[in-house]
Amino acid sequence: MTEHRKAILVGASGSIGRSLLQDLLNDVHYTEVLVLVRKKLTIQHPKLNQLVIDFDQLSAYAADIKGNAVFCCLGTTKSQTPDQQQYRQIDYQYPLDIARIALTNGAESYHLVSAMGADETSSFFYNRTKGEVERDLKAIPFKSIHIYRPSLLDGERSQKRFGESMMNKLMHIINPLLVGKWRKYRSIKVGAVAKVMVAQSLNDQKGIFTHPSDQIQALSDVL
Repeated sequence: MTEHRKAILVGASGSIGRSLLQDLLNDVHYTEVLVLVRKKLTIQHPKLNQLVIDFDQLSAYAADIKGNAVFCCLGTTKSQTPDQQQYRQIDYQYPLDIARIALTNGAESYHLVSAMGADETSSFFYNRTKGEVERDLKAIPFKSIHIYRPSLLDGERSQKRFGESMMNKLMHIINPLLVGKWRKYRSIKVGAVAKVMVAQSLNDQKGIFTHPSDQIQALSDVL
């Protein structure tokens, strides 16, 4: 296990990203957490280093995007970003651009929050985009790549989503009924996803790993 580790986190303002940021700051193995942001977060911490960037000009900041492990929690929604080209920039292009820069600067592992329905052959734009970024990330030669495919996220959002809130209430009732092959459809706490991401970044496994939602939950339960 490497000491004095530095994490690179992008997407720190989202639900998983916020939880992940706290876990990284609290973890003794990480001495610095570099967050890439459009505007500064209000949080302050001795380990925290915030780099305010223009994501469309990532190459201009390449010299500063250095760390051992990259955590990408970037993502948007159709309602937030109705333009498909802009949507693809956020969900596909930025994660890959950051990956290539970080690898060049010595990063060893990459941790991507994807989605349960990711499928590069899907007829649905959202699922297809998630599948394509997974596919192309796997071609970048990190020592380890971890792809996390959580189901419906249970946790506080920076922006309230009424439909999602109602679904989570329903899932609290339905979750115990989802067993066997259906277990992966259970909703999952954002904190569980974040906790597993940190843990996986500290092991010495080499290769490409895809973690479905039920596996994430199982790993979280033993941490």
